[in-house]
Amino acid sequence: MNSSSPARTTWRRFTSHRLALPGLLVFSVVTLACVMAPWLLQLDPNAIDLGAALQAPSTAHWLGTDQTGHDMLARTLVAGRISLLVGVCSVLLAIVVGALLGGLAGYFGGWIDNLIMRCVDVVMTFPTIIVLMTLAAVIGSGTGKTIVIIGLLSWPLVGRLVRARILTLREMEFVAAARLFGAGHWYLMRRHLLPNTGDVVLVFSSLGFVTAIMAEAGLSFLGLGVQMPDASWGSLISIARESAVLQQYPWIWLPSGCLIVLTALSVSFMGEGLRLAFDPKSDRK
Repeated sequence: MNSSSPARTTWRRFTSHRLALPGLLVFSVVTLACVMAPWLLQLDPNAIDLGAALQAPSTAHWLGTDQTGHDMLARTLVAGRISLLVGVCSVLLAIVVGALLGGLAGYFGGWIDNLIMRCVDVVMTFPTIIVLMTLAAVIGSGTGKTIVIIGLLSWPLVGRLVRARILTLREMEFVAAARLFGAGHWYLMRRHLLPNTGDVVLVFSSLGFVTAIMAEAGLSFLGLGVQMPDASWGSLISIARESAVLQQYPWIWLPSGCLIVLTALSVSFMGEGLRLAFDPKSDRK
């Protein structure tokens, strides 16, 4: 009996990337801190104390306070919830749309494939940041709208990846056997084809998550993303547009900037680890 199970093999390949496991640990710590710390620390991120405005980091306020006396530790951690939520939800939306359209294009081919791929080409041709700003200005800002905008601009890549995998899978023997037993198109898609694209979708999710985090930060920095009273890492950084805040009060914006970089790097390293985990050729390297 082979003691090396598929799960162990996948984990071994994942950890063969030296920074994948540290990336997973860092991302887990950041996520848990954003979710749990405000409750554990008993800090109100929206509490206003004008008497404590613009205080430097101290034992009373570990990351200082902003212009209205908000505790920046609580504010930054709660802002992380919004940024992570935008990243996760926009990636899920992109995966749903991209996997569905990419699956249809790869399986049916013909005019359906041509139509969907031309839509992919059109969406990928537009400058992303310009389209993001335009859509945000037209339909408005807010957490939900930011998720929809980023998700609907991110699906073409996962659509291409799923289509390429479906083109290969539909010619395999197990698909031909299923057809002989009377399996219909939607049964094949649901039970055999789309589930076998999980590895490419999972690898895309790391790239898509980083892209979504950075896109949200850019929109919020420009005032077109998450709006008050909600806060995200990008909206906290946007305060640094004022030169006085940028130069004299770095504790207001610097922690959010560091967490964006740290989260993006950790997820990128995880993505590299996932790519190796699902690549059988990595065993021969």
